[in-house]
Amino acid sequence: MLFSKAPACGWLVVGLGNPGLNYARTRHNVGFRAVDALAEKLGVKIDRARFRGLTAQASAGGEKLLLLKPQTFMNLSGEAVRDAASFYKIPPERVIVLSDDVSLDVGTLRVRPKGSAGGQNGLKNIIYHLGSEDFPRVKIGVGKKPRPDYDLAAWVLGRFPEEDQKAIDKACEDAVSAAACIIESGCAAAAQKFNGKRI
Repeated sequence: MLFSKAPACGWLVVGLGNPGLNYARTRHNVGFRAVDALAEKLGVKIDRARFRGLTAQASAGGEKLLLLKPQTFMNLSGEAVRDAASFYKIPPERVIVLSDDVSLDVGTLRVRPKGSAGGQNGLKNIIYHLGSEDFPRVKIGVGKKPRPDYDLAAWVLGRFPEEDQKAIDKACEDAVSAAACIIESGCAAAAQKFNGKRI
């Protein structure tokens, strides 16, 4: 019996978040929102259960992409990323991660070609499971804690106030464009175009 070879995917685009309605539209789930916006733009739905996550295959700029929303909860996101990257033999430099960042103002983007987790536990777990920090990421600012003693978990698992929704929606659109720019022109071009971008 002949087994058909899995269709090749040249890039893995990962949105970070926590599964379940309880976490929908929280600050920590802005990566899910961004990758959903990308899926909508590409005309696909991220709904196929694979690699401990939900996936969709799409094409953009002549490249085949696998879109991934890990369903392992944030702190174990790397398990899904490792499984998908390993299956398609995608190197870290072609794994783009969309995530929240509490050090950036609401709606601000920061594109980085590599680097530390910066305290983001999903990124930390991806670094661990890929054995590399050398993967591009698009960080979406969700705002700093209102005061130093405010519980960080409560902050990232909280929802955006109504006045921030427009900025976050725009940031997710820009994150989609930034990911596309990384694929087509590289991280340096995307960083130059999108870092610090706000309404």
